[in-house]
Amino acid sequence: MEKDLVEYIVKSLVDYPESVELSEIEGDKSTILELKVAEGDIGKVIGKHGRIARSIRTILNATSSSASRRTVLEILD
Repeated sequence: MEKDLVEYIVKSLVDYPESVELSEIEGDKSTILELKVAEGDIGKVIGKHGRIARSIRTILNATSSSASRRTVLEILD
């Protein structure tokens, strides 16, 4: 569910939604979401001073806290 939510938010922000790649790595107590976007869209996902990325992570933490699992978003270059 968290993966779908992040994918929807990111695709709404970028100019090239077809280039959004989101992979999920399951761990024992946490899940890592690795996000790749087009080179020109990286700034739109991170935002000024990381505000948009921080907001996406806050939403992600709110949705994953009910499942007692930690979900981490990593934005890859």
